[in-house]
Amino acid sequence: MAKYLVTGASGGMGSAVCRALCREGHQVWGVDRAACPEDVSWKLIRADMTRPEELEAAFSLVSKEAGELNGLIHTAGVYDLNSLVEMPEADFLRDFNVNLFGMFRVNRLFLPLLAKNSRIVIVSSELAPLHPLPFTGVYAVTKAAVEKYADALRMEVQLLGHRVAVIRPGAVDTPLLPASTRCLDAFCENTRLYPCNAEKFRRIVGRVEARHVPPDKVAGLILKALKAKRPRLTYSINLNPLLRIMNRMPRRLQLRIIRGILKS
Repeated sequence: MAKYLVTGASGGMGSAVCRALCREGHQVWGVDRAACPEDVSWKLIRADMTRPEELEAAFSLVSKEAGELNGLIHTAGVYDLNSLVEMPEADFLRDFNVNLFGMFRVNRLFLPLLAKNSRIVIVSSELAPLHPLPFTGVYAVTKAAVEKYADALRMEVQLLGHRVAVIRPGAVDTPLLPASTRCLDAFCENTRLYPCNAEKFRRIVGRVEARHVPPDKVAGLILKALKAKRPRLTYSINLNPLLRIMNRMPRRLQLRIIRGILKS
């Protein structure tokens, strides 16, 4: 029996990971600012990733109850869709605070609890290595930063005997999908610079998100990374073929295509 900490444990992906770990007989502590919608078989700790004092309280509790951990699994994150030149600064900073800085806080706090040869698994996005589409910039930038952080963390914690794996999912059937629709609706209503472009972009987003997988499939991939003797550096699932083809084109051609599709 191993012991794991999962961030974003009340979300679709995080709860799927917690269920999968518990089914295999492991002990799980989940961190989330929201309550779980139903009774669960893991220990949920209510803590906001953006509040260091709440994470410190979570660390004290896990340290007392678990003693040590065999892995940290990061599924917590927020999705945002907006214009980089119109979005409020507070929203821009919030996205980094949750998607990157919260992960940094958890790893820094909980690293002393990791047993020998532990794993840190970080959920990123298929957008992280790609050139961002218009209006997905803030989310893509945070995820690209997450992957650079993971690369640097991997270099360091290997010296302590730990391994870092990154999961790159495409669209997953979680509450983030309707959240992206709400973000896009709000953007289309409020933008002053891109009114026609935004409506056309709505159709593109619909095609990208139409092909999605259940969160249990992502959870299975995370368990694979935890069990592997030598886990891969990056695991991908449900990558969108159109995005991949687009990314292989010359950069100027990409710009011309997007301009032709979205420009009034």
